Amino acid sequence: MHHIGCQKNRWSVAAILPAVIWGVQFASAAEPPADLCSLLPASQVTRTLGKAFDSPQKSVAPRPFRDTAEGTDCRYQARSGGGVWFRAYVDPSPSASAALFDRLAAFYSPPTPVSGLADQAYFDKNHGLHVRKGKVRYFLQLSGMGPFTPERQKQLEDLASGIAAQL
Repeated sequence: MHHIGCQKNRWSVAAILPAVIWGVQFASAAEPPADLCSLLPASQVTRTLGKAFDSPQKSVAPRPFRDTAEGTDCRYQARSGGGVWFRAYVDPSPSASAALFDRLAAFYSPPTPVSGLADQAYFDKNHGLHVRKGKVRYFLQLSGMGPFTPERQKQLEDLASGIAAQL
């Protein structure tokens, strides 16, 4: 009897252990990097937009409201003209991020929701893409790259999806 009980416990541990390991890996993968610009490498911008971009110029993004976190601005310039603006913030928790994301949406109305991209996403009236994934909020916008076409919209969504996949 004792032998059967031990074997049963081994099977229980064997069944639970992968879930525990996966959960720990999943939790650590969700932490954003210290360098938020690394979420969007210039090589990815170049590949997605089909023109050569330099490494981003980094600066501090202002707090949207008092007692909120500062963010990071990453500005990518194309060698042939035009650019991409990527701004990212890390909030204390997913719920704080969601509340702030919703609060800020009022300033960018009317938002056009984008489904299937991260936890929340929308385009603003100026074709900026606002995205929230977990406790990270980020924004992408093209400048000097011609009219905003469905192809440009898809390119922005592809860049945003690549960022979301790392969070």
